[in-house]
Amino acid sequence: MLDTGKILQERYQLQQRLGRTAAGHQTWLAVDLESQEQVTLKMLAFSPEMHWEELKLFEREAQVLQALNHPRIPCYRDYFSLEREAGAGLPWFGLVQDYIPGFSLQELLEKGKNFSEKQVRKIATEVLKILIYLHELSPPVLHRDIKPSNLILGEDQQVYLVDFGAVQAQAAVTGVTFTVVGTSGYAPLEQFWGRAVAASDLYALGATLIHLLTGMTPADLPQKDSRIQFSDRVSVNPSLVSWIEKMTEIALEKRFSKARDALAALKSGNIQGANLQIPTVRKIAKPPHSRIQVSKSATELNIKIPSALLRNPFLATFIGILIILLFWLIILAFVYLNFNIGLGLFTLIASILVKISGNGNKIKFNRNYFKLEHQIFGWSYLQQTGKISEILGIFIYSMVEGNQIRIRSSNDRGTYFYTLATNLKEVEAAWLAQEIQDWLNLR
Repeated sequence: MLDTGKILQERYQLQQRLGRTAAGHQTWLAVDLESQEQVTLKMLAFSPEMHWEELKLFEREAQVLQALNHPRIPCYRDYFSLEREAGAGLPWFGLVQDYIPGFSLQELLEKGKNFSEKQVRKIATEVLKILIYLHELSPPVLHRDIKPSNLILGEDQQVYLVDFGAVQAQAAVTGVTFTVVGTSGYAPLEQFWGRAVAASDLYALGATLIHLLTGMTPADLPQKDSRIQFSDRVSVNPSLVSWIEKMTEIALEKRFSKARDALAALKSGNIQGANLQIPTVRKIAKPPHSRIQVSKSATELNIKIPSALLRNPFLATFIGILIILLFWLIILAFVYLNFNIGLGLFTLIASILVKISGNGNKIKFNRNYFKLEHQIFGWSYLQQTGKISEILGIFIYSMVEGNQIRIRSSNDRGTYFYTLATNLKEVEAAWLAQEIQDWLNLR
């Protein structure tokens, strides 16, 4: 256990636990005993229930931060691991950064702070300058989780960008990235399709500014034609409203292409003259042989996922024929042999069929909840439910036997994963994840 006063690595003494973090994650204010300076210490406890993807994201954050050098990004200091003995039975991983005294914009919102137009413009300008630095690196760095809780208003009245746990850094941000991250309401659709680009961070910044101006999270505001409706709730210059609307366009080709372009338009007020031409992200079509059924309306999304073997049309046909033949074999056993032999044969055949056909899933989403039913031959044997408002994102995990789709949600009790589908091919997984996030973002 990590407690106040504990010294880690014979160097970092824990002072105070900071903020609210997901299960397995802790953030501490600590003192570097070598320099006597305060530092922020992010800790990850790698428990048996945790997925390797969590550790990969944590390690990637440390690697990317080590290469960054910007006055508004807390400086990387150290990365270390603790053995099970030192971590009360669990291996821990630690990331050390400069401590930024101040409050997150989320904390200020929760305290009832109202942000003026001048303050919002200043915040937008400072964050855009940080994004210009990140996006123009080679390779570019995408933050992918800009939101009020990840922006700190320091005691020096400067804005700092923190928490690079969802960061992506690669030479070519194309294709399908099978680590889908982001926060619902702030992340644009293309990011949940696994295809984040620089303009994805701009969307998240625009959604954050809407939150500051209205005091309401983007997910709680009404939408029309996939656009967040906020203009009737604010009293600011119309040019700022138009600029934010351009930042939060659902279509990539209508959004600002670069942070530099967005900053120039914000300063000049010339929205129409900005360069908005960027490559579109193609919507992923349903694979022609997919047997997954998706039906949706404005209020519901229903998904039926057959078992892995039954999703193969040839195997599904073979198993269907086999079931018919075995059915008649069981009837003959009852008629010409005896009841016990027929019952025994039925039990044996049923167990074999369950084994080879595996489990399917049925998922239902409405405006408030989602329900996951695990099924065998259409019979539900396990149900799980969760709140839509607690969903952090749709994740695609690449496994040896195929790709999995999971929902990650979080509340005061911890972080939870719901496995929606297993053994999917890459394109099918990307398509289904896109369908789910598309509906969630438009609700």
